[in-house]
Amino acid sequence: MSPGTFRPKPKHQRLVLIAVAMVALIGAGLLATWALRNQASYFYVPSELRANPPALGRAVRLGGMVERGSIRTEADGVTTAFVVSDGKTSVPVRFKGIAPSLFVEGSGVVAEGRLGADGTFTADILLAKHDEKYVPREMRDMTAAQAKRVVAETQ
Repeated sequence: MSPGTFRPKPKHQRLVLIAVAMVALIGAGLLATWALRNQASYFYVPSELRANPPALGRAVRLGGMVERGSIRTEADGVTTAFVVSDGKTSVPVRFKGIAPSLFVEGSGVVAEGRLGADGTFTADILLAKHDEKYVPREMRDMTAAQAKRVVAETQ
């Protein structure tokens, strides 16, 4: 070794490498958390939304059942107003866009959007849920035994 050059022992090199890797992992985790902080959406049902409303303008998800007789299409043809209920409380919702084909009165729905100052939920995204009795169109006329055989063949 020439004078003036310092070479750490292999043991110390590993410790430095481990320390640098830990700092990099923690930094990446903090960066990911910071980047995703506004992407998290909390899920509410109408009674929770009324009891503990989120901050105005905060993105949340509202889930429940579409009340029967509540769906109205407004004059512009693309805005739909309806009411979501959980059996205890109801929340009026407005959605501008094309509603999913499964979106009907009495069905389950999840709306992603924001609660306005007037108590109306403005949805940006609308997801319709089907019930447990859903059967694909191709399998509607099949008996239970035929349907089981088709499912077994596809797996």
